[in-house]
Amino acid sequence: MIEVLKREKKCTNEEEMIKLYNEATKDYSFWSKDLNMHFGYYIPFKTSLLKRDSMLNQMNEQLFSLLEVANKEKHIIDLGCGIGGTMKYGINNHKKLRITGCTIVPFQVKYGNNFINNDQAKIENIDYKHTQFSDNKFDGAMAIESFCHSGCSKEALEEAYRVLKPNSKFVMADAFVKRDYKEMNIFSKKVHRGLSKCWSLERLGNINRVKEDMENIGFKNVKVKNIWYRVAPSVLHVPFAISGFILRKIINNEELKEESIHNMKGSFYALLTSLCMQDFGYYIVSAEKNK
Repeated sequence: MIEVLKREKKCTNEEEMIKLYNEATKDYSFWSKDLNMHFGYYIPFKTSLLKRDSMLNQMNEQLFSLLEVANKEKHIIDLGCGIGGTMKYGINNHKKLRITGCTIVPFQVKYGNNFINNDQAKIENIDYKHTQFSDNKFDGAMAIESFCHSGCSKEALEEAYRVLKPNSKFVMADAFVKRDYKEMNIFSKKVHRGLSKCWSLERLGNINRVKEDMENIGFKNVKVKNIWYRVAPSVLHVPFAISGFILRKIINNEELKEESIHNMKGSFYALLTSLCMQDFGYYIVSAEKNK
């Protein structure tokens, strides 16, 4: 009976994710003054190794560039938008752009809309797997480090495809596994379990299966690019950012929440993925809806 009760009380992946981001979202202000909740994209002589936000915002720009939004009146959807760091970057740098963001985390809706404070962009409390928007509504769709929580499920990909207008693009930047958990070595399995426990990433998607799913759904010209070497410089900021975060908490005599601790541990496990590149990768994936 005790074991049954324990199983019934165990939170789902979605519930754990909502709890994590409801409690730990504010921590990201220490990671990024622009409130980017993702890793960065390094380009020599264009971004600075010492300025994290220059790399984080370059990741934003990589996706907006693929969506071809420059000087065009487009309305795109950000599937799993966090607190709107990417959305704010988009409307600040592309004046004709409109963005609708989706998140299932109530705190992110309120905090994010106050942060953006612009009629061109709005965050809504919507599950990106079931948006309820009409078919063929958006001129583009994007997802940065959000589909990893659903394993980049076929359900989420089908919804992205459904809401896109014909001749528009879907782009995402995210971490993936290259082979299934049971095929990994012992160290990779330990890293995977750590990411799952801390960041609710037990469903981390297999990049080969995701590409196949996208093609079966109807996406055309699916391009998969491993950009780990571009992402690595920002990942190397993790230990320094976390050390500074902890020091600030100590100085201010503030308690470290359980969710904040999980967030920090998850960042270290992300750093460890660099030691098992045979099993993990970070990719930009782009595709088109032609019909």
